[in-house]
Amino acid sequence: MKITELFQRGEFPITAEVGPPKGFHIEHLMDEVNTYLKDNVTAVNVTDNQSSVMRLGSLATCKAFKDEGLTPIFQLTCRDRNRIALQSDILSAALFGIENLLLLTGDHTTLGDNPQSKPVFDLDSVSLIHMVKTLEQGFDLAGNPLDGEPPKFAKGAVVSACSDSVDVQLAKMEAKVKAGAEYFQTQAVYEPEKFMRFMEKAKQFGVPVMLGIVIPKNAGMARFMNDNVAGITVPQDMIDELKKDKEKTKAGITGVEISARIIRECKEYCQGVHIMALGWESKVPDILKLAQI
Repeated sequence: MKITELFQRGEFPITAEVGPPKGFHIEHLMDEVNTYLKDNVTAVNVTDNQSSVMRLGSLATCKAFKDEGLTPIFQLTCRDRNRIALQSDILSAALFGIENLLLLTGDHTTLGDNPQSKPVFDLDSVSLIHMVKTLEQGFDLAGNPLDGEPPKFAKGAVVSACSDSVDVQLAKMEAKVKAGAEYFQTQAVYEPEKFMRFMEKAKQFGVPVMLGIVIPKNAGMARFMNDNVAGITVPQDMIDELKKDKEKTKAGITGVEISARIIRECKEYCQGVHIMALGWESKVPDILKLAQI
């Protein structure tokens, strides 16, 4: 099932992001997904060595999820592969029946646990989207024809809806749409009014946008994002809310309440929701219930 088909039918997809383990044993991850996500979300989005930390591959994890009856979204970044390997992995995804993609540039290797590794970045997110569209037309990037029927995917991209550089983000979004992006996920949103203003301008592109939610675990995490993550600002009143009742925050209740509140305030302006639980997959059902979606 392509997520784009749901958008076309006017449905409101809900996806959740998970990170593969640092090893090849996925029993615990599969148990978490089956317990908390399978019956609550439309698709499960699998990260690709997120934050440049070496983990089990996104493609292999997506295949395992599909075999379990889940709908996976295959994240693919440009950091670790040249265009030959990227195209090969896309064709492998098609062989496995994986139809949904999220295409990103990726974090630099210096941010991860193997900082001495050499980054590739043969392509960026825009040219990666173009590459997939070219494969769908039956050719590789060098113009060589593919054997047989070409693959077809739902091609997703990312945008920072709450960045202070709104015009820059709109320009990036436009470039991705022209390259072939069919839907977007936003980076974490903590400022609903800023998101709404962005969406009023972004609707000119006519593509669905999924509201990105990162569950705020504590005040320290919020301050870290303010200091280190471009395009994300956690307001001081939200940080104060996380500090107010430490036991409530530690139990995840405050983070759930904040996440659900943001979804309620923004859901009329977006076409879906993407939850980045960061290990708190158990909180996803509570968020969705409280958000009334």
